[in-house]
Amino acid sequence: MTPFSKVLVANRGEIACRVLRAARGLGYETVAVFSEADARAPHVSLADQAVCIGSGKAAESYLRVEALLDAAARTGADALHPGYGFLSENAPFAEACVAANLVFIGPPASAIRLMGDKALAKARMQEAGVPTVPGFWGAASDDELAHAAARIGYPLLVKATAGGGGRGIRVVHEERALAEALRSARAEAANAFGNAEVMLERFVERGRHVEVQIFADAHGNVVHLGERDCTAQRRRQKVIEEAPSPIVRPALRARMGEAGVAAARAVDYRGAGTVEFIVDQAGEPYFLEMNTRLQVEHPVTELVTGLDLVDMQLRVAAGETLPLTQAELRSTGHAIEARLYAEDPYADFAPQTGTIVRFDTERALAHPGIRIDSGVVSGSEVTPFYDALIAKVIAHGSTRAEAVRRLRRALGDAALFGVRTNARFLRDLLASDEFTEATMHTSLLDEWTTERRPLLVRPLPTEELWTLAFALRAGAEQTSTLRSTSVAGFTLQLVCDDVKRCARVERARDEFVCEVDGTSSSLRLDDVSEHDVRYRYGGVSTVRRLLRKANEVHLASDGGVFVFREPSALRGASESNDPSRVLSPLAGTLSRVIAQVGSRVAVGDLLAVVEAMKMEIKVLAACAGTVSVQHRAAGDQVATSELLFSLVPEPAPERAPEA
Repeated sequence: MTPFSKVLVANRGEIACRVLRAARGLGYETVAVFSEADARAPHVSLADQAVCIGSGKAAESYLRVEALLDAAARTGADALHPGYGFLSENAPFAEACVAANLVFIGPPASAIRLMGDKALAKARMQEAGVPTVPGFWGAASDDELAHAAARIGYPLLVKATAGGGGRGIRVVHEERALAEALRSARAEAANAFGNAEVMLERFVERGRHVEVQIFADAHGNVVHLGERDCTAQRRRQKVIEEAPSPIVRPALRARMGEAGVAAARAVDYRGAGTVEFIVDQAGEPYFLEMNTRLQVEHPVTELVTGLDLVDMQLRVAAGETLPLTQAELRSTGHAIEARLYAEDPYADFAPQTGTIVRFDTERALAHPGIRIDSGVVSGSEVTPFYDALIAKVIAHGSTRAEAVRRLRRALGDAALFGVRTNARFLRDLLASDEFTEATMHTSLLDEWTTERRPLLVRPLPTEELWTLAFALRAGAEQTSTLRSTSVAGFTLQLVCDDVKRCARVERARDEFVCEVDGTSSSLRLDDVSEHDVRYRYGGVSTVRRLLRKANEVHLASDGGVFVFREPSALRGASESNDPSRVLSPLAGTLSRVIAQVGSRVAVGDLLAVVEAMKMEIKVLAACAGTVSVQHRAAGDQVATSELLFSLVPEPAPERAPEA
């Protein structure tokens, strides 16, 4: 192996921070790369040196092989860690690194190429004796695939042979839906991976996603580090991961571990990798794919094994042997990871952008067994260019129940202000019967979304929070500091998530009495600081995190943040409620435009698609009418609430006169 001294991390966000810290801990010099959108990102300041490699779009920065190699040459880096995502599973990139005399901290390009083609991977795994789902994996026409589908049987998966992350996958339940599934899967795969080839495999209904962490060195040693359960998924994107799996018993663990090791040996693997399985209702595991990189969920394996997987990656790349044999490996307790995303679970998980005004993690980290891996800090910008992941919140406990309790507590204590997140949804999911009793399957969250389960209905502020918000606004109206002798009354209006309330607030010393619709409630403000408020309500003293801005009060509660605004602070409400003005639901790229000027549309018709953070959001008509103006073109970058189309609404039908 070639020794190295300076490591360039060809990634961003929390994984870049993670790798940079590990490399510096081993004494290596470090180099970060960043796009113009990430100029102030935390990973940039963590490195000894940093190089800007292009604009905010990933295709113009983090996916530019020549820019990454140039950054390594300019800084004298002699090793490169790809992180995960971007070019981490790109065989030509791994080969280019080797050709440039860079140590690629990952598996050989041959293994990446073989396992990156899911069709070839399935064939090789069959040869190695790894159990696989019945399917059809060769390149074929639609007619040939239709014949193969009839032979395999429905339901089945249409699956892109390249890439990952749930892109280019469609579930087909009946023959008549196959043609459209092939068309849309190919289009998405071509757009995401530059490869439109697809394969077919039987869809295992109500299965559990269980994966095995494997590790190999250059001396022929291969071990597995146990399994992780990633069944809690939405749109085939993992939401919660845990180790060990609550449904895997010792015999199955041994079978899957042996299969994972066999898979690694079959492709002459080196470094960290993950062999993914779907486990059916009978408890039978079937190979899905192998991820030839570090996984987002690797911290749960680290917490139960006590190993540092990034440290091991660096050591193996430098030629060292694995630190432990299979017989020496031990697993202790249970670990669970929740992915904290900038998204709105109560609006079909729409990605969110904006400034993270404040991210409080101190209280969460003060509890035992908690780890937070993050690539953002207070003041960071969440842009539409990259994945919506903000942080990974991980908990370890002696039992699964203890780990769940600790994780729910940490999600409630880690308050983020400025951008909506899925923290409240995660806490509720962890408390659900299905998660607690380990009866989930990979499609369950999508079914819940369709059914609008209560867990996916937007929570409303309690009377206590409304009263606290009115008291804080009344106090701010009167004085910037609390006075013990003042008496005043106010009539205030506040809006929170489209709910408007008006209250008469009377203040006597530090006691506030709020009357809403004839009902009074009282609250005492004991102490108000920049970040916290201590108050008494119903005889109970509580400390709550808050953020106060002009005409706004942000209050943290159960993992969520409620924003109370004065109506005068709401701008553009009449425009946003005008159905003839079609606005972008979020910042991103206008990837497809369906409606044309002169087109007649009905309510619910698809007008365009906005893509952001690896998601496609449909823009639908809110009224019937004719498209009069198209304000933006396909490929344009658009901002949240930017005008896309103007419609001339159809007049409402006249009511027939009453007899």
